[in-house]
Amino acid sequence: MIKVLLIEDSKFLRMATQHALARAGYQVITAGNGEDALRMAREEQPDVILLDMLLPKIPGLDVLKALKSDPATAEIVVVVLTGMSEKNAERLRKDGAFAFLSKEELALNQGAKPLLKALAQLADELQLGLRQKAAAK
Repeated sequence: MIKVLLIEDSKFLRMATQHALARAGYQVITAGNGEDALRMAREEQPDVILLDMLLPKIPGLDVLKALKSDPATAEIVVVVLTGMSEKNAERLRKDGAFAFLSKEELALNQGAKPLLKALAQLADELQLGLRQKAAAK
């Protein structure tokens, strides 16, 4: 089972996404701010981190840089999940993000199907062996 750390400050989006990911077969842990995110990443060693950029306490970009500079978390795959413009995607990749998923394109407030599909595709790229049936539902 793939362990996902979902870092999202919006309680509604965090809970809805957590439930959808869990139903799809992912093991999900969550954090609502950058400080908790760094602690959880070190403690839980997830396979994938879904990272919002606009976070309280420590901004998402600083979380990304901290994750990639810490030997304990540097190898964890980080997928930026944000409402920021796609023009930031290249900079985020240079800072260590594996992929950039736009919240607007995913329409998370309308359901998790696009997110599950994107995660399944990323898992295939990463060869994590996650052929999620739920992504096709």
